[in-house]
Amino acid sequence: MYKAPTGEEYFILDGHTHFWDASPENQRNIHGKQFIDCFYGYHSALSPPEEVWTREQFDKYDAEKMHQDVIVDGHVDMAIVQSTRLKDFYKKGFNTPEKNYELVKKYPERFIVSGAFDPRDGEHALEDIAYQVEAFKCQGMKLYTAEWNGSSRGWKLSDPDAYRCFEQCEKLGIKNIHIHKGPTITPLDKDAFDVNDVDHAATDFPNLNFVVEHVGLPRLDEFCWIAVQEQNVYAGLAVVSAFMHARPGYFAEMMGELLFWLGEDRILFGSDYAIWTPRWLVEKFAALELPDAIKDERGVDLTTDVKAKILGLNAARLYDIDVEAKKAAIAKL
Repeated sequence: MYKAPTGEEYFILDGHTHFWDASPENQRNIHGKQFIDCFYGYHSALSPPEEVWTREQFDKYDAEKMHQDVIVDGHVDMAIVQSTRLKDFYKKGFNTPEKNYELVKKYPERFIVSGAFDPRDGEHALEDIAYQVEAFKCQGMKLYTAEWNGSSRGWKLSDPDAYRCFEQCEKLGIKNIHIHKGPTITPLDKDAFDVNDVDHAATDFPNLNFVVEHVGLPRLDEFCWIAVQEQNVYAGLAVVSAFMHARPGYFAEMMGELLFWLGEDRILFGSDYAIWTPRWLVEKFAALELPDAIKDERGVDLTTDVKAKILGLNAARLYDIDVEAKKAAIAKL
């Protein structure tokens, strides 16, 4: 539990973290270097100066460091580790379910693995989903619609093969689908992260929750117009949260829009670790006050109760986590 200087206590569930290996030894080709260069560019440009890592530290870190940064120092009670394989760019994959499960084995009360699938793999994708649920206890899936796969440089949530994968998820009890729909990363194509296919999938699979990570930036308006119609669409604040430091006015405007259109129950905090560490993000968000102009125009506010939902309770609800029971289990560690 994070206790703010003003006395409020928050259960923190970081909905978007990574355990990656982008070291030169793992890079398959120039595209692996381009990808992590782009991540480091976001990290360097949007972090407070004292939070910027060395490049060597950023490329690869171990489970103990991630636990220290996220759980021990980061105020986070639990974290979802999102998977992004990128096998076309990295020999062992960038951020695989197999690697992420190392964290669950070491710290079972603290981490949840979100798996990954690529519908372009056909029948193997269906088998892969089933394997991950059994082997890694995956409770969600992370999709990267701009990921390269041979000659293909992207796919859509509305593709027939994607629908077969969603049906498989439903069959196996996976209900939370996290989708990168935000800023592009070199060398991936920006248009392959377009948000419009969310509308199709959310309509046709009402029993699934579609968490749009990075809220579709730079397509925030399009995302909000989709999400206001599709009640099973959620906003993931990874990347967005970093603007609290770099562009606080911009962040306040985005929060005003999200609260106006989606409401307080469909917004999830995410640090995007290791692009950013959660400690300073949690502290800044807990202390944040929206400008009066935004509150008055949109009729919204970031009260303590609203912050508590965004920082952890909303994600806990999606993942069927009994917060009081979890706090009791953590207290015994």
